[in-house]
Amino acid sequence: MRRKRLAAALCALLVLTGCGPAAPETAAYAPAEEERLVIYTSHKEEVYRPIVKEFEQRTGIWVDVVTGGTNELLERIRAEADHPAADVMFGGGVESLASYRDCFAPYACGEAENIQTRFRDGGDLWTPFSALPVVLIYNTKLVRPGQVTGWRDLLDPGLRGRIAFADPSVSGSSFTALGTFLLAVDGGEEDLLRALAENLAGRQLEGSGDVLGAVAGGGALVGVTLEETALKRIAAGDDLTLVYPGDGTSCVPDASALIRGAAHEGNARAFLDFTVSEAVQRLLTEQFFRRSVRGDVEPAGELPALEDIPLVDYDVERVSGRRDELLMTWAFYLGEEEDG
Repeated sequence: MRRKRLAAALCALLVLTGCGPAAPETAAYAPAEEERLVIYTSHKEEVYRPIVKEFEQRTGIWVDVVTGGTNELLERIRAEADHPAADVMFGGGVESLASYRDCFAPYACGEAENIQTRFRDGGDLWTPFSALPVVLIYNTKLVRPGQVTGWRDLLDPGLRGRIAFADPSVSGSSFTALGTFLLAVDGGEEDLLRALAENLAGRQLEGSGDVLGAVAGGGALVGVTLEETALKRIAAGDDLTLVYPGDGTSCVPDASALIRGAAHEGNARAFLDFTVSEAVQRLLTEQFFRRSVRGDVEPAGELPALEDIPLVDYDVERVSGRRDELLMTWAFYLGEEEDG
């Protein structure tokens, strides 16, 4: 397989420089259609690359990977619905995938019985990948212990303009966080959205990856992120503390889904099976600071059991069904603060 790829790359280079054979002759080095798989992924390279590489080595299937933001890729899948260019969406919160349910075909993965019931979709629209509690973080040099313990603290006027929060229309994890905030804090939905937008001073970050840097660098005092992202930066030595909100949080999985009308459906199903295999799920816990969705793979290190973390009753179907409405309301109140 590696020789095939090297040969194809060399041949393509020669064609581009005018020294090689005409383009049609390169087809001899390309994989046959039955050996191909096209994946759209919002995962970082450090996550998807080892998984894709191992899948290729085990199956001999040639995988083409296209990366991008969750919402960007989902919009692309919808635009390509009549002639799908990809076979699998790998990554993205399940609310985001559920919002584009018309783009996906149900599939029950081969080891479904080993996946915890709380993470499974009743209609098998998506295959869960990892469990991702939403957490708060703060800069240990700038915030005293106990100052931030839950979601309601994000409405503290003392934190105005110093909260790192990503744009929920771009970041799937930030949209999950917004929905979690509304469930965890008592009050009317619009009042809460207005109050949070006001305390952000109308400012939000472009992507979820910016949250950690803003808090670690002192540009923000507090941030909203995922457990695994926070754990990585803490392990790297950043001055951050992770807080499981005392008023409750969510643990919504990210997932993969079979694209409706996929050209390489059999290979796509094999890949979905592979993502929840015991080997891959152990890799998540041992190298990526993530929680497995399998019931037979324990969290690594000193992570608390999910049963010991206060959780809100997060209804994925209900939240995803109101996605556009919530984002429009949020954009309105955030815009008011920006204009003010």
